Amino acid sequence: MAKVTVLGGGGWAIALAKVLYENGNDVSLWSFLQREVDDLNTNRENKISLPGVKIPEGILITNDMEEAVKDSEIIVMAVASSFVRSTSKTLKEFVPKGQIIVDVAKGIEDNTYYTMTEVIEDEIPDADAVVLSGPSHAEEVGKKVPTAVVVGASTKETAVKVQKAFANDYFRTYASPDRKSIELGGSLKNIIALAAGILDGIGGCGDNTEAALITRGIKEITALGTKLGGHQRTFHGLSGIGDLIVTCQSKHSRNRRAGVLIGKGYSLEDAKKEVNMVVEGAVSAKAALELAKKNNVDMPITQAVNEVLFEGKEARTCMIELMNRALTNEYSDLEWQERV
Repeated sequence: MAKVTVLGGGGWAIALAKVLYENGNDVSLWSFLQREVDDLNTNRENKISLPGVKIPEGILITNDMEEAVKDSEIIVMAVASSFVRSTSKTLKEFVPKGQIIVDVAKGIEDNTYYTMTEVIEDEIPDADAVVLSGPSHAEEVGKKVPTAVVVGASTKETAVKVQKAFANDYFRTYASPDRKSIELGGSLKNIIALAAGILDGIGGCGDNTEAALITRGIKEITALGTKLGGHQRTFHGLSGIGDLIVTCQSKHSRNRRAGVLIGKGYSLEDAKKEVNMVVEGAVSAKAALELAKKNNVDMPITQAVNEVLFEGKEARTCMIELMNRALTNEYSDLEWQERV
């Protein structure tokens, strides 16, 4: 049994805390908000983020970070991506050199363009930062729906330790040394999920449209990801195409739900209020487009999402422009064979 702390009080934090506890670990759950801690201790449930999933009585829920993380072998960073840096700043006072910190937030930081493990390492240079990602909605994990994810770490030893802590008969974990690709896949797919929702919101699209979007979406993700040092095969795995499929198609996807509202004419801010959860794709969209421009990578879907979100362009106009782009080969590196 290991001592494990989960930082965050949202649905994903609770689902993972439950997994870890049921695996026999000593689990603490920390939240920055005292009112959230009080509510979770009273109801043993987050009725907004994860209704119907009870937090086991054996999990300590506290607002005291020092108490929560003391002697923890593994710390899980399950706050929203926009709070990873501030949480890491507080956390660094209480952790030893080499502390394993598993990030499960998905995003690219504005201005620095860091992934979340890079943000953690920027604040806590001696940390052993790990990523856990894949097609895994909290609503299903909390109810023990069979799920598979991938753990990315700098060393095999750390990856296996985290892999074993989380793995059970409904939560399967794979290990990988390709942390960069896992994080980029998890972040960039949220942009494509927004696009999937927008298409649904404007109407007139169908299964053909969504299949095309997902396929060309993974092409964009892979193109940028490999340019930034990732590996193509990882983008075709759980944290790439796997996470992309579930986020584009699932009723649980907050990015997709926000996209549907935007397609129906809501502003980004109004859509976020309606969804009442963090819409990570809106943050990652800006960073992804800037990275694409810096690295000379063509990302027309990402460009269109940015135009709708931040420039007030009409979503249907963007769709028509995407369909009418100059015709080209599906893969530019495949060569035609001459007839003989």
